[in-house]
Amino acid sequence: MKVFSTSQIRKADAYTIAHEPIKSIDLMERASENCFSWIIKNTDYKNVSFVFFCGLGNNGGDGLAIARMLTEKKLNVTTCILNYSSKKSDDFIINEKRLSGIRNAKILYLNEGDKLPVFSKETIVVDALLGSGLTKPAEGFIAKVIHHINCHSFFTISVDMPSGLFGDCNQNVEPAIVSASVTLSLQFPKLSFFFPKQGHFAGNWAIIPIGLHETFIAEELTTDYFTLLNDIRPTIIKRKKFAHKGIYGHALLMAGSYGKIGAAVLTSKACLRAGAGLLTVHVPQCGYSIMQTSVPEAMIEADINDKFITQNNFSEQYAAVGIGPGIDKNIETLHALIQLLKACKKPMVIDADAINLLAENEELKSLIPHNSIITPHIKEFERFAGEHYEDDYKRFEKQKELSAKYKIIIVLKGAYTCITCPDGNAYFNSTGNPGMATGGSGDVLTGVILGLLSQGYLPLDAARTGVFLHGFAGDMATKALSEYSLIASDIINYLPAAYGEILS
Repeated sequence: MKVFSTSQIRKADAYTIAHEPIKSIDLMERASENCFSWIIKNTDYKNVSFVFFCGLGNNGGDGLAIARMLTEKKLNVTTCILNYSSKKSDDFIINEKRLSGIRNAKILYLNEGDKLPVFSKETIVVDALLGSGLTKPAEGFIAKVIHHINCHSFFTISVDMPSGLFGDCNQNVEPAIVSASVTLSLQFPKLSFFFPKQGHFAGNWAIIPIGLHETFIAEELTTDYFTLLNDIRPTIIKRKKFAHKGIYGHALLMAGSYGKIGAAVLTSKACLRAGAGLLTVHVPQCGYSIMQTSVPEAMIEADINDKFITQNNFSEQYAAVGIGPGIDKNIETLHALIQLLKACKKPMVIDADAINLLAENEELKSLIPHNSIITPHIKEFERFAGEHYEDDYKRFEKQKELSAKYKIIIVLKGAYTCITCPDGNAYFNSTGNPGMATGGSGDVLTGVILGLLSQGYLPLDAARTGVFLHGFAGDMATKALSEYSLIASDIINYLPAAYGEILS
């Protein structure tokens, strides 16, 4: 799915109105009907009251239309219209008249200084104040109402955007932003939803289709995408009846150090579960017996050193190479990494302490084979980038810049793991959950991507599919075990079920 800027979404609205053709008020009605349907399907609407806060623009018009539909269903609805300006949009005026014409419709016109409504636990507050047409931070009366909602609402639904939040760049996040429980995002997600310091305002968001013109969506260019199940299904390489293990690649994994052999175990199991035909794991001697016992399907190479990796045993027989999980940062391990970078010309998977070693040795970054995949969490990325980022959008721009500079794929792990590519494109992932914030989860991801890369997946496909599959398995594991009890091994155990669901 494409992720468009707010200006592109306005263009999509205008194109749809011109080419469907459809009147803007009817497009608003269609959007509002779909939001209404979501509310009816996903809330205990018969046993709650609704309080709408509507601005005077088209977002307010959406709110008025939804409030009208709920009122017509004879539900308990109060609609608050904020008198902060003499200007109203044309479609707002039409929906204001429509709502006023309904018998028993409860409409409050609020002026600055008026007492604001009080909410109970059985009240759903609907925010339709500003939407995505925001041009400056919320202030004055609107800011006061936003603070009131945040302080007193038990459950808030924002229509299209939490009021006060910009859809694209929020470099200076203002305090006057609605903190939504759910955001009903019209047709597309907004870029700001994907970033930690901004996206939490949107809560659990849902995409509400409103029938924007397919030609515009297909032809309009973007560099940002949201990866969904239907994007991944076609990338899965189907197995042939007469296949054998040699067809699906021989992977080399260099992992583990004294006290961290578990990282090698998790990465190895995930690599094999992802479908690698053969796997050789290079570990320090202290990990030899552990690996032979824990992962009997893998072939094990023991380093000459007992506690950490000092050798590079790369050869051209390997279809893909992964390095980093649990290797620590010993100087001799650094030398082994340097040897590997010089010897291997194939795309690699680089994680954890291998990233940290690259961060501490700037001159080595140029040795990373083109189209290699590095998988940092935020702190590892900031070490690699050499800078701390208070602003999520600036970090995002830096991630794109480094992908282009070194011609690598960067998988920045997080709630919507972001994959950036040398061509400037970025892909946000739709799977995964907070239960996966547990030690070893990143090692599992490295193993999954390595397993896919060894089978002949293109590096970008290996990264996108691996991240999606990893998150999907985590979602299945969480559903069975809860977010609180999930451990990294559970993600591996649910990889077969995740594959089955993707291929069904």
